[in-house]
Amino acid sequence: MGRSRNSGRGRSAAEAVVESVDGGLARLVPDRERPRAWTLLIDDAPQSHVDLDDPAYLSFEYQRRIGHVIDTAGPAGRPVQAVHLGGGAFTLARYVAATRPRSTQQVVERDARLVQLVRRELPPAPGARIRVRSADAREGLAKVRDGWAGLVVADVFSGARTPAHLTSTEFLDDVRRALAPGGVYVANLADGPPLAHLRGQIATAAARFAELALIADPAVLRGRRFGNSVLVASDAPLPIAELTRRAASDPHPGRVQHGRELRDFTGGAAPVGDLGAVDSPAPPPSVFR
Repeated sequence: MGRSRNSGRGRSAAEAVVESVDGGLARLVPDRERPRAWTLLIDDAPQSHVDLDDPAYLSFEYQRRIGHVIDTAGPAGRPVQAVHLGGGAFTLARYVAATRPRSTQQVVERDARLVQLVRRELPPAPGARIRVRSADAREGLAKVRDGWAGLVVADVFSGARTPAHLTSTEFLDDVRRALAPGGVYVANLADGPPLAHLRGQIATAAARFAELALIADPAVLRGRRFGNSVLVASDAPLPIAELTRRAASDPHPGRVQHGRELRDFTGGAAPVGDLGAVDSPAPPPSVFR
């Protein structure tokens, strides 16, 4: 195991950090093109990318799509109260802090040793108002006050799979309880052909929220490859036109589905309850090559 004694603020870009955490072997790998940027991998599965000089920079496709949701969740630049289920390297919490100053945020990350590693090596900017709780995502969510959050972001993976208890209608009942009226829920979902998990997750959200949208790579939606999709849900109308424009302008353009098109995509899948919930499917090995 190699570990530097310097913080991420001063380390040479030539050094990597390798350390055992609760979830496996964590590696912080320097980005050769951005002098103070790092990719977090756990057991070789990419988890987060952070640029300490530019926390508004989002490298991963799915995180850019979640960034579009964050940008359009209320007036631009206004502070929000956000809950992040799954912390990684706090990429999305840093993004909120940078683009919506004075936001108050709670990050729930089960891996306490990972939290320690990130805080030590990649400390958030001073005054970022990011509180981190080391707990299971659902247990941490249960401690959020009723109606406190304007935004709930779910990006939770154990290894490369989302745990079953974070895929159910009962889980979404607690998300709704924590959300303020008109608040937005956004989730990172990973699936591949035949997309049974993704369709079930859309049906589950449709059983609890009035408005839904899905942002994904067209190849994923067509069942041609394994990948990430971003599910957006609210009881208030969603900014579909703006999300569509932003997703289409990404370096890897995404497609937005909503309304009847999204219902048709779901294909009659049934909502998932706690008793029938299973972990999301494991990605094929080729995904991380």
